[in-house]
Amino acid sequence: MTTPYATPFWMPDPQSAAHSRIVKFGRWAAQHWGVEADLTDYAALHRWSVTDLEGFWGAVWEHFAIDADTPYERVLAEETMPGARWFPGATLNYAHHALRNLADDDVAIIALDETGSGYEVTGGRLRAQVASVAATLRDLGVGEGDRVVGYLPNTPHAIVSFLAAASMGAVWSVCGQDYAPKAAADRFAQLEPTVLIAADGYLFNATTHDRREAVLELARALPTLKATLLVDHVGLPRLSDNYPSLVVPWEDAATRAEELACTAVPFDHPLWVVFSSGTTGLPKGIVHGHGGVLLEHLKTLGLQSDLGPGDRLLWYTTTHWMMWNLVASTLLTGATTCTYDGSPAPFAKLDVLWELAARHRVTVFGTSPQYLLGMAKFGIDPSGHDLSCVRVVGCTGSALPASAYPWVRANVGDHVLLASISGGTDIVSGFAGSAPNTPVWAGELSAPHLGVALAAYDADASAVVDQVGELVVTRPMPSMPLFFWNDPDGSRYRDAYFSSYPGVWRHGDWITVTGHGSVIVHGRSDSTLNRNGVRLGSADIHDAVERLPEITEALVIGAEEPDGGYWMPLFVGLAAGADLDDALRDRIREAIRTSASPRHVPDEILEVPAIPHTRTGKKLEVPVKRLLQGASADQVVNPASVDDPDLIDHYARLGAERRAQRHG
Repeated sequence: MTTPYATPFWMPDPQSAAHSRIVKFGRWAAQHWGVEADLTDYAALHRWSVTDLEGFWGAVWEHFAIDADTPYERVLAEETMPGARWFPGATLNYAHHALRNLADDDVAIIALDETGSGYEVTGGRLRAQVASVAATLRDLGVGEGDRVVGYLPNTPHAIVSFLAAASMGAVWSVCGQDYAPKAAADRFAQLEPTVLIAADGYLFNATTHDRREAVLELARALPTLKATLLVDHVGLPRLSDNYPSLVVPWEDAATRAEELACTAVPFDHPLWVVFSSGTTGLPKGIVHGHGGVLLEHLKTLGLQSDLGPGDRLLWYTTTHWMMWNLVASTLLTGATTCTYDGSPAPFAKLDVLWELAARHRVTVFGTSPQYLLGMAKFGIDPSGHDLSCVRVVGCTGSALPASAYPWVRANVGDHVLLASISGGTDIVSGFAGSAPNTPVWAGELSAPHLGVALAAYDADASAVVDQVGELVVTRPMPSMPLFFWNDPDGSRYRDAYFSSYPGVWRHGDWITVTGHGSVIVHGRSDSTLNRNGVRLGSADIHDAVERLPEITEALVIGAEEPDGGYWMPLFVGLAAGADLDDALRDRIREAIRTSASPRHVPDEILEVPAIPHTRTGKKLEVPVKRLLQGASADQVVNPASVDDPDLIDHYARLGAERRAQRHG
């Protein structure tokens, strides 16, 4: 296939691009590494970054002046996947780098919530709180390699807790308080944590959610705890002292006068454990290291996103989505990061995030495709706010359809780079996106990220251009997982990424690498629509259908049936007042024919109360497919991983009805 958008939707301003950090890095790298190519050109810089891994990552190390207590022996000692050995011999600490660029009076964090209120945390205050909490953790028996877990909303407390744990070589993990205690315990109990840090509650849609009982239940489910630190976030009194371990109020833990001392650890020492969605069983604990995250996030934030001192990032996320990790890592660049507690579009003020972006002079604003599409569909116009400081709108979580691009240009500004990004919790970063010196094609990701040897593989494991293929990465990245937790022989890790193409990372997405170097994401390869041998990504159907004002969200499934048949239903959620009559069905079919594929018009169009998602917002395509094929709910999905577990029974009934019709 060929890309439908040969002409760029947006071109970088030459003068702005010339002053961007990525262009300055390219110019510096060419001079210092003796590269003859013009590395101020993104394509040339990317080519160098994936053909000379040691040169590129060595340049990132030097450019960002990594402080190592002991030097590295070589950049890449073993280039194997899995098992690449990066920077052996080096010892360093992530938290030291997060705090080193913050002057005492600089604003490090702006704490925001859905009411529009907020407060600032200076560099000096952040450093003092991290030192205090780290000293408290030591007193509670936390040592290097021990686990500290957080049951916290997206507030400064989570960042302070993470940095305190990291500073002493402890291993961090966190999830949001919208997770039920059992769902949180399914993750944290695997880690056998020493300390739990938890808040009394969180805000969402003008409601204060009391999580005191949930915290107590979670603490009881973690038998290895020595203590629980209780954060008074929403002002609720403590229920009781009936905790299974020592209780320490946050005010006591975070207000001690201590000096910060960061422990130097090996480059590949575990920094944090992030978890998969856990849709089909216990969530997988994915472990990343201090050094790999440090370099990858400096590259992603400091070069791709052009963040540095004087910038401010506001990216809507929860603490259990990998974007929270990047929100915290913004501090590495010397920029200010914003935390946000609440709904992204509360009923009382649907455009509150734009209002806050204007008030706090945010330069990089981050969100999801559903947020931008919802803004457009409901007629929200943020242009009444002064968004002149916003130069980038980042978007990730799923494929951003082409229809969102004109809305951002019209309502946020034609100067704004709309950067659609595709990555994963697995590498806690991006595979492809944009940069200040790349064009943008509507519906496409401008280019693979630096250091990512990305390709689309066909059925013969050959790289293809302008054809749909599997997203693969053919050379290692520093932020690839060190290992999975409780996977002593590495078999689960290898099966997850390397079973299809030995020595090559298969991510599980269908993509097209276009002739002009961009990347189109079509959806998960295990949910690809394959009708009569013609393949299409589900994202192409969703994009076409969700443009219709009557449709709030859509989910298309291609289900192979036992008799050799192929059933392709389309489930739609309707906007208020809409009716799924024959006229609307006809419009849906026509939208798919003209905007996606005439060969992939669904067999049926069915109204559903809602589309199920993981708690990080991804549509449950494969579990729904398996439910429709007759698998039991307990075989295919963990209810704790679903945003609305009651929907699982609804789709299981639809599958049963379909099978009864076919056998009737």
